[in-house]
Amino acid sequence: MSFRSRLSEFLDRASTRNAITGVILFNAFVLGLETSETIMAEAGTLIRALDIACLSVFVIEILAKLIAHGGRFFRSGWNIFDFVIVGLSLVPGSQTLSVLRALRILRVLRVVSVMPRLRRVVEGFLTALPGMASVFLLMTLIFYIGAVMATKLFGMGCPACTPEQAALFEEWFGTLGRSAYSLFQIMTLESWSMGIVRPVMEVYPYAWAFFVPFILVTTFAVVNLVVGLIVNSMQDAHAEEANAATDSYRDQVLQRLEAIERRLGEK
Repeated sequence: MSFRSRLSEFLDRASTRNAITGVILFNAFVLGLETSETIMAEAGTLIRALDIACLSVFVIEILAKLIAHGGRFFRSGWNIFDFVIVGLSLVPGSQTLSVLRALRILRVLRVVSVMPRLRRVVEGFLTALPGMASVFLLMTLIFYIGAVMATKLFGMGCPACTPEQAALFEEWFGTLGRSAYSLFQIMTLESWSMGIVRPVMEVYPYAWAFFVPFILVTTFAVVNLVVGLIVNSMQDAHAEEANAATDSYRDQVLQRLEAIERRLGEK
């Protein structure tokens, strides 16, 4: 067995993957400690050293995979993901690159590439994206129509409003962008009734005829349709994985039966 084969076998071991997962989680804990000024003042040197040690482990792992797999390394989307995440961590930080320093926490996402079950979740989500594009387009059309209607109904002058109400209506529905943001808040059901709709209904008693159908269509229909697409894609991915495992087991059983038949024939 060649060195590359032995190295690839070592990297594919469950114990190796578990060790890498442990380093990733430990590194996440260390990066969390860096957000505390008190802890950094007392043990900043140690924490930074631990962070560098974790990064060194990740770099060694990536180099080992490059040696073991060669050009095949970049044929896997998960390998490219790991390569980019670790590469971002190697960019030197400074005041002008503070965003890159903050991006070091993205290393925690490597847990997804290490753990098969998390990968299945992400792959199911990615598989659902094409179908979700149509749903998002529908959502965009609904929001645009709703924002135009809300701006014209509640934001373009209000003779019956008090100055305080007029200021609120201007803040919520004064422009197309403000209306879209207010409708997004209403869709999430965050303070939608007492915060926005009831104050509007004090001036426009029949405003519920606009807001209630909007909530029913967006929150309870379109959003649940997105969830259904994701769940369906995850189930399909799980079924494909189960079928692949069954086919592999069947092939192994057939190979063993053929080997037994050959031995019996020789006797």
